[in-house]
Amino acid sequence: MQAPPGRTTPDDPIFLSASLRVLLLKSFCRLHYPADIIAQCVRWYLAYALSLRNVEEMMAERGIAVDHYTLHRWVIRLLPLLDMAFHRHKRPVGSHWRMDETYIKVKGQWKYLYRAVDTAEQTIDFLLTARQDAVVALRFFHKAIRHHGEPEVVAIDKSGTNTSALAALNADKPDEEAIQLISGKAST
Repeated sequence: MQAPPGRTTPDDPIFLSASLRVLLLKSFCRLHYPADIIAQCVRWYLAYALSLRNVEEMMAERGIAVDHYTLHRWVIRLLPLLDMAFHRHKRPVGSHWRMDETYIKVKGQWKYLYRAVDTAEQTIDFLLTARQDAVVALRFFHKAIRHHGEPEVVAIDKSGTNTSALAALNADKPDEEAIQLISGKAST
């Protein structure tokens, strides 16, 4: 069956991958909406700057009556599943990381963005936080290492918080197992 122009069908690969379809069917087997509709709503909400009421209105224009509160429950329920599915398919990262922190304005407030990339410029992990200190930097490193394994080399700018966090990580390790630190202008 051919879909009308501008519409997708559940069989289109762009609409919903087979592995995600199975994951949704297992998670939403008792719900009153098809898994494809749920996935489309969640995708619109997460991919674009839409409110839940915007998604509710867009679905109403397509003849599907769904409340914004129901959409919110779908998002809350699906986010951990999507996170797991995407982490499984992520490419492995390199053993040489470049770590940087910067401050950015988010909704009128200054926040610190910690970000690590590998030599292929693939983002390893990031953390947005209100504080900049060694505890936050250590938390960021633990999170990145937990998801991607320990790097051999980490290049950082002249940040004291990152240096002290790496020193804390290397504290109980012999020198041959310690993460090598490259700091200053050599890191860029």
